Amino acid sequence: MTTLLLVRHGLTAMTGPVLAGWTPGVRLDDRGRAQVAALAARLAPLPLAAVVSSPLERCAETAEALAAGHAPPIEKIETDERFGEVRYGDWTGRPLKELAEEPLWRVVQAHPSAARFPGEDGEALAAAQHRAVTAVRDWNERVAADHGPDALYAVCSHGDIIKSIVADALGLHLDQFQRIQADPASLTVIRYTETRPFVVRLNDTGGDVAALVPRPPREGSGKEGFASGDAPVGGGA
Repeated sequence: MTTLLLVRHGLTAMTGPVLAGWTPGVRLDDRGRAQVAALAARLAPLPLAAVVSSPLERCAETAEALAAGHAPPIEKIETDERFGEVRYGDWTGRPLKELAEEPLWRVVQAHPSAARFPGEDGEALAAAQHRAVTAVRDWNERVAADHGPDALYAVCSHGDIIKSIVADALGLHLDQFQRIQADPASLTVIRYTETRPFVVRLNDTGGDVAALVPRPPREGSGKEGFASGDAPVGGGA
C-alpha cells in the first residue's frame, strides 16, 4: 500500500518555450519558488517517509522546499538519476516551436513508443519510462521495508517522466501518455498495492491533502473489510 507523491518541479525561465532537458544550471525562477513554497505548505502535514529527487537543479530545489517545509523538516534528500529528465539529445536547448517543424515531432506526439531523440546521448522515450518505473518499484520496496507498507514518499521529477509513470500505473501503452498532463509544481499521487496501482490524484495544483494520510485498517483484510488491492464497487466514499 505504499503511496507515491509525484511532484513536478516549479517553473524556470526555460519552462515552456525551450526544451531544457539536461541543460545544467536551470533553476527555479521567482514564479517557481513561489509555486513550490505553496506546495510545500500544502504537503507539510503529510507523514513523508522520504523525499527523492532527480539530480537536476530545478528538481533539487523543489525537493529542498518540500523537505524544509515538512514537520519536522526532512534532513536528507535522496537523489536518483533514474528520475532525471528524458535525455533529449540534440533537441536539448532548442525552442519548442522550432522542434515542432521536425519530422520526429509527429512521432513523439502520435507514436512515442517508437521515438528516440537524435544525437549520441539521445534516449528513447520507452527507455526513459522503463528506468523511471523500475526506480518506482525499487523505492516502493525500500520505503515499505524501512517505514511499513502504508508509508508515503515524494519524488520530484519532470513532466514526461511523471506522465510515463502514470501511464504505466493506468495500464496504458506508452503511445497514450501524451493524453496525460503534469503541470509545473503539480502533485500526482499513486497508491501501489500487491495487485494493482490506484491513481489517486492527477495534476493536482491546489486543494486539501488530508485524505492522503494513511488510516488504520478496520477489521478484515482491508480498511473496509475487503482486500487492499480491491476497487470499491460504486467508487467508495
